[in-house]
Amino acid sequence: MTQTTEAAVQAAHPEKQPTSRPRRSRRVSPHRAWFVAAVTFVTIIGAAAFRSLPGLLIDPLHEDFGWSRGTISAAVSVNLALYGLTAPFAAALMDRFGIRRVVAVALTVIAVGSGLTVWMTAAWQLMLYWGLLVGLGSGSMALAFAATVTNRWFTERRGLVTGILTAASASGQLIFLPVLSWMVEKHDWRPAAITVALAALAVVPFVWLLLRDHPADVGLRPYGAKEFVPKPEPVPGAARRAVTVLFKAARTGPFWLLVGTFAICGASTNGLIQTHFVPAAHDHGMPVTAAASLLAVIGVFDVVGTIASGWFTDRFEPRRLLAVYYALRGISLLFLPMLLAPSVHPPMLFFIVFYGLDWVATVPPTVALCREQYGDDSAIVFGWVLASHQVGAALIAFLGGVARDVFGTYDMVWYASGALCAAAALMALVIRRRPAAPVPATA
Repeated sequence: MTQTTEAAVQAAHPEKQPTSRPRRSRRVSPHRAWFVAAVTFVTIIGAAAFRSLPGLLIDPLHEDFGWSRGTISAAVSVNLALYGLTAPFAAALMDRFGIRRVVAVALTVIAVGSGLTVWMTAAWQLMLYWGLLVGLGSGSMALAFAATVTNRWFTERRGLVTGILTAASASGQLIFLPVLSWMVEKHDWRPAAITVALAALAVVPFVWLLLRDHPADVGLRPYGAKEFVPKPEPVPGAARRAVTVLFKAARTGPFWLLVGTFAICGASTNGLIQTHFVPAAHDHGMPVTAAASLLAVIGVFDVVGTIASGWFTDRFEPRRLLAVYYALRGISLLFLPMLLAPSVHPPMLFFIVFYGLDWVATVPPTVALCREQYGDDSAIVFGWVLASHQVGAALIAFLGGVARDVFGTYDMVWYASGALCAAAALMALVIRRRPAAPVPATA
């Protein structure tokens, strides 16, 4: 049956016939996988609006409703935690129902949750709409989505593609942050929430019409594969499979080291800078729009750093890359309290550039280590590792708000996060390499 399918595919696509120079042929004719990666990139950009808003909501909601920053940060922490905890189940659901269906439903849930916040009057509604609904929807749009697309459509250039798709979130932040901050400052936070809802809805038809679940759907091999790969049958019991993979991976040491390092990654990025940088800068007299623009600049250099990290991951040992990334991030955070001021000055710009290059550069080597250690289950394992990332982010998002209420400053949080990054660098070096690859080499 497989040979018949292969023959039919070769007849329908004569450009795929073996030649004396297969490498040259593959490079001359662009592979459909790159189009799918481009669609995924644009989808993640369109969905990135919901990740740009939480840090802009803290002060306006505090002023409008009188809620403490700890209460508001608690809702943000629920959102961040669910963003991670949903990811492994979403990866399993993609195996069961397909990428298109899961992503389209997730975007719709994000739009509903964000839209309902406009009519909220109590803190529990913020927890429900922004924390629960947007958290669940965004979790299904997490990096497990990018990992699933990469694993299905590519056997070569996986590190580079992972870096590009990871950078999409930063690109979305670059696009939406200045616009949303301007809306919040000039027109209140409600138009910004509506903008997030509309951005999520706008991406739904784009996903449904252009995204494809598997190369076999269009009669192609994955990029770089030597043989045609039939589309696997839907995997029933998505929740059971996600839990089974978790228990299997939890019996190995590398899993817990990856979990620990990525939890610190989330604590020092999404939980800390993305949630609390704008209000912390505002505490020092910096206008909200200026602080949000600095976050957008982080997004610019994040694109460069993440794509470069993907290129490095294809060529260098991922463990050492992680150790370098975490060490540099920790050093930069230790200097941040001395750089916050009413205006933007050159040392702050240096921090923004330096930190931006490192923002999510950790993702490509972490995905590569998951793939090296866990093979076909790597997307789901990475989903659980991503869950730890978001739990770490949620914890710091909440504790950061509490620390600001108690001490009147964020300084303690910056120093603690810098120390945690140093610990993550050491943990990355302890991860032992797998002696034999769990999947056949394609190079």
